Amino acid sequence: MSRTYVCYNDRMKSKWYESKETAITLRKHGISMTAIEKKLGIPRSTLSGWFKSVELTEQQRLRLMKNRRDGWAKARMKAVESHHTQKALRLLSAKQEAQQVLDQIDLSGPTLDIAFAMLYLGEGAKKGSTSIASSDPKILLFVLAVLRRNYGITPDMVRCELHLRADQGSAESKKYWSDTLHIPIEKFGSVLHDQRTTGRPTYDGYKGVCVLYCGSISIQRKLISLYNLFCEKVSQLD
Repeated sequence: MSRTYVCYNDRMKSKWYESKETAITLRKHGISMTAIEKKLGIPRSTLSGWFKSVELTEQQRLRLMKNRRDGWAKARMKAVESHHTQKALRLLSAKQEAQQVLDQIDLSGPTLDIAFAMLYLGEGAKKGSTSIASSDPKILLFVLAVLRRNYGITPDMVRCELHLRADQGSAESKKYWSDTLHIPIEKFGSVLHDQRTTGRPTYDGYKGVCVLYCGSISIQRKLISLYNLFCEKVSQLD
C-alpha cells in the first residue's frame, strides 16, 4: 500500500514539476497567476507555493503591475462591449415589438385625433389659444401632419414663437425651425431669451423650444374633451 502511494505521488509530482521552470519564467515576465494557471493547467495552490520563493526585481514587479492594469482595462473594455451589444439587442427587440403594434393600427382620422389629444394632454396649452410647445422637431412635425390631414390647416396657416437660451441667436434659430418644420420663416414672430441662462453655454444639439400656434380655440376644446373622455373610458375597461 505504501509503495503504491509513493508511485502515485511521484507521477503527480513529476507532472507538475516539469512545468515549474516555465511557470516561474512566465511569472518573472510579469504574467499573472490566473493567466499561468490557465495556460499550463497547474493548480493555483501549487503555483502559489512555487512563487513564494521567487524574488522579483523592481522592473519585474512594475511589469507585473502593468500587465495587471492592462488586463483589467481589457476586461472592462470587453464588459462595455458586451453591455453595448446586449443593449443593442434589447433596443432591436423593443423596436420589433413596437412595429408589430403599429402594424395593427389603422392610421385613420380618429386614431390620429386620439394620438394628438393625448399629446396635447401633456404638451398643449389648456387656456387661451390652441398651441403646443416642444424642443423635439418630431413632435411638432407630427402635430403639423395631423393638423393638415384632419383639420385642413397647412404650415403657412400657423404661427410660431421661439424660447431660447441666452447665447442662442434669433436669426439662425428661426432658420433652423423654419427649415426643419417646413414653415415659412415669416411665420416666426417673437423670440424670448431666458436670461437666467446667461454665462452657461448651450449644449450641442439643443435648438430651443418652438411654440406652435395652430388654429382656432375650437380645436383646443375638442382635444381637451377628447382626452378627458378617452381617459375615462379606458379607466373603466376593467
